Amino acid sequence: MDEQSRKEIAVRGRRAVAAMFFVNGFITGSWAPQIPVLLVRLEISKFTLGLLILLFGAGAVVAMSWCGHLIARHGSRIVLTRFAIAASFGLLLVALAPDVLLAAPAMIVFGGLIGAMDVAMNTNAVVAERRLGRAIMSSSHGFWSLGGFVGGGLGGLGIQTLGHLAHAAIITAIAFAGVMLAARHLVAEDRPAATGRIRFALPHNPFIYLIGIMALFSMTPEGAVLDWAALYLQQELGADLATASLAFAAFSGVMACMRFAGDAVRNRFGAVTTLRACALLAAAGMLGAGLAFSPWMAIVCFAFCGIGIANMVPIAFSAAGNQHGIPSGIGMSVVTTMGYCGILVAPSAIGFVAEHIGFGPVFISLSGLLFVVFLMAGLAHRADFSVGQPAE
Repeated sequence: MDEQSRKEIAVRGRRAVAAMFFVNGFITGSWAPQIPVLLVRLEISKFTLGLLILLFGAGAVVAMSWCGHLIARHGSRIVLTRFAIAASFGLLLVALAPDVLLAAPAMIVFGGLIGAMDVAMNTNAVVAERRLGRAIMSSSHGFWSLGGFVGGGLGGLGIQTLGHLAHAAIITAIAFAGVMLAARHLVAEDRPAATGRIRFALPHNPFIYLIGIMALFSMTPEGAVLDWAALYLQQELGADLATASLAFAAFSGVMACMRFAGDAVRNRFGAVTTLRACALLAAAGMLGAGLAFSPWMAIVCFAFCGIGIANMVPIAFSAAGNQHGIPSGIGMSVVTTMGYCGILVAPSAIGFVAEHIGFGPVFISLSGLLFVVFLMAGLAHRADFSVGQPAE
């Protein structure tokens, strides 16, 4: 195969993995406006809703913890394709649940599919980065945020107009079509798939776990906005459903714009400097959201927070996928598992705390985690990987 053909395959693969990021974000963003509806539809308390969200997170974390080993054996292309097809139906499964007893297992499955797809698509993005010889992780996450913006922005209006079930069915059809169009163009790793039994040994490199802590502290505020911002605006700031759904939409929309610029910023200033600046911006925005006295002030502050958080997670993930001596899939699995505890598991604890003190103080406290990331930013130097570095 000549160089031109290889380049064309890499470009198509980059577009395909971007589409996968968009679909994952689209499904996740569409879930956000369904949360207040689930609370009313199942006639449950915020405490019970927090437990359901915890099950969603538990399913995702369990799937993430072994997905890296599946990737090491079968390759990211195959694993991503299969989980993406299944994940397209996750939201519909939850929307069909008529009571808590059936909603609980539906949430576990939904979370597991989204989580496994996330590990696989991030690993495939690292493969595409190396094929292209340039960073694409931030812009890939930009497509995730763009998907979240579209799903979250239209979700509230769609549910009010068509109902929650019709909304979920439409989301499923769009996501499935996107996955099927993109799957055949995904790139695969250069090395042959591993053979034999899958071993679930953890890597010994301690830096991969420190990077995981950075991802955790970056994604906990993101999970709080995803799962609780709508209720915060509704119950504490007096917004209607359509306005409340704009909190996550604004957050994701700004994140998308900043992530599309993130690769160029990182190449210009370096991963460490970029991460430090982003962490300070995010902390300021989260603090402002917690102190907001009107829905629109909170929406603006969440958007400002999104400016900072936008490139924090992509830098951490890129650093994880380029650690020396650790296969990309394994490193990505460790860091995504730790990071997504923040976006999927921590929000359940936030719900429990907010039941007693409200969401405002919680958002103020979360700004402190973002400042800790600022202090740890030096650990992200591996994100500035060497061009042409071979795929694991």
